[in-house]
Amino acid sequence: MKKLILTLIFLSSTFAFAQISESSSLNSGNWTFGGSASINGTFGTYSTFGFSVAPRVGYKISENLEFGGIASFSLLDSDLYSTTLFGIGPYANYYFARNFYATAQFQEYIITQKLKGTKDRTGRDEAALYFGGGYMTKVGNNFYMQIGAMYNVLWKQNSSIFSSGFTPQVGVVFGL
Repeated sequence: MKKLILTLIFLSSTFAFAQISESSSLNSGNWTFGGSASINGTFGTYSTFGFSVAPRVGYKISENLEFGGIASFSLLDSDLYSTTLFGIGPYANYYFARNFYATAQFQEYIITQKLKGTKDRTGRDEAALYFGGGYMTKVGNNFYMQIGAMYNVLWKQNSSIFSSGFTPQVGVVFGL
């Protein structure tokens, strides 16, 4: 039951997730910096609060291809338990027709869960390999609205901490 509640809450927080990515140039103009952040919560019998941050740094090896690294941290706290996820890994983005992108991302997650009111604490790790893509539309000078989705091809229904392999993405991108 605890896992079901956790996965439902985590899935609902995923839909509230927004991504903000900013590209800026250093000397060569090929470095990109950005990240994402989200806050979510539910109220009622099993109230929850959660937040996540995921900074990233990348290098554009061509106008359309970018490689980089991403780290992520998520905390979900409820009346019954708390869960912490830390992830790190590489990513690649390919931009085409200036309005579309394809992405691949690997994350190795370290997960800690604590059942409140007890000393029970569990820890584990889980790998995720995401493939996805989406649509970008220009909103202003070097400013894009991004809508897409990713799917974790390593997701296993009966053993994953995540309730689904599907991850929607909505956000903005600066400077591409």
